Amino acid sequence: MFLTILSEISTTSWILSFLAAFVIGLSKAGIKGIAIINVTFMAIAFEAKQSTGIVLPLLVIADVFAVIYYNRHTQWKYVAKFLPWMILGIVLGSWIGMDLPEKTFKIGMAIIIFLVLAIIVWWDQKKVNKVPTHWAFASGVGTLAGFTTMVGNLAGPISNIYFLAMRLPKNQFIGTAAWLFLIINVFKLPFHFFLWNTISAETLLLDLKLVPGIILGFVLGIKLVKMIDEAFFRKMILVLTALGAIIILIK
Repeated sequence: MFLTILSEISTTSWILSFLAAFVIGLSKAGIKGIAIINVTFMAIAFEAKQSTGIVLPLLVIADVFAVIYYNRHTQWKYVAKFLPWMILGIVLGSWIGMDLPEKTFKIGMAIIIFLVLAIIVWWDQKKVNKVPTHWAFASGVGTLAGFTTMVGNLAGPISNIYFLAMRLPKNQFIGTAAWLFLIINVFKLPFHFFLWNTISAETLLLDLKLVPGIILGFVLGIKLVKMIDEAFFRKMILVLTALGAIIILIK
């Protein structure tokens, strides 16, 4: 079902999409590791492929907020090193993902979510502060991040691994990621407009109605950055995200 008029959206879809916008605000404010939730909620509320076009403008808006707030902490050398590989991944993702059937796209999105979860769990269990920093690591992770951000807006957790490898302090981590994703998400817009046709006047109107959710999440996220119990939070997010991926598969 492709989105045609806002009045056709169910109450459940409105609730899920507002929660997704709220989570986007939280994530861009610095509560890293929860971005998969907004993708999951949107994929449940709408068709998986269509949801990527609804989410993207929301991400751009939230990226602008994050850049304004964290700009002074940006480390441009890491943006310059990672960005070209993400662009390559986006180009590959736009070509491969453009003609994928909805069922295949949905299964692929769920698989990517589970893979990212596995990487996060592996990282937590290793309990080390250093990962490979060879150029092949940046190119591999960057290309995968670009591909997944094109086909499902799922680059956040993957790019987090790269920034963790660079051992950036928290504010530099958030500020650098803010600029990186603002550039990347703006770069993706023409692909969704002209190749995939997942962004339209109607989806943009829906996005406009969801902006308050982003603002609420961003303001709350700023306050929670220093207060949250990360260990408990990460475990909760991993469980909820896994459940969401299962729902996507059986929906």
